[in-house]
Amino acid sequence: MSFRPVSVAVAVADRKKSARWYMKTLEFRLFADDEEHWTTVGDRSGKFLLHLCEVGGRPGKKPPRSEVGNTGILLVTDEPFTQACARLRRRKVRFSMPPKKLPWGWVARFLDPDGNEFWLQPAS
Repeated sequence: MSFRPVSVAVAVADRKKSARWYMKTLEFRLFADDEEHWTTVGDRSGKFLLHLCEVGGRPGKKPPRSEVGNTGILLVTDEPFTQACARLRRRKVRFSMPPKKLPWGWVARFLDPDGNEFWLQPAS
């Protein structure tokens, strides 16, 4: 079974300000900037991304529930997705969200022995 890390969530006070810092200081690129929540920056290759999460959410808004306790570590697998999830289940991995087909694609979340959460998606 092969997994590749894709992105890691980083808690920030102001995601736009943080994105500018990463781009100027580390010469990262901006990959996504959704007004509601999603800002990702990463190395020029796009193989490693930081998902910048505003702590406390935007002014007047609560942080998304999905961010509470979420490590934001995204792994992808080249193996057929449902097969990879079944293999993890056979190895007694605890899923915090079983494999689920959403409008934009498949996703699952699982926990390590310490309760750290990982997201899993198919590579393509």
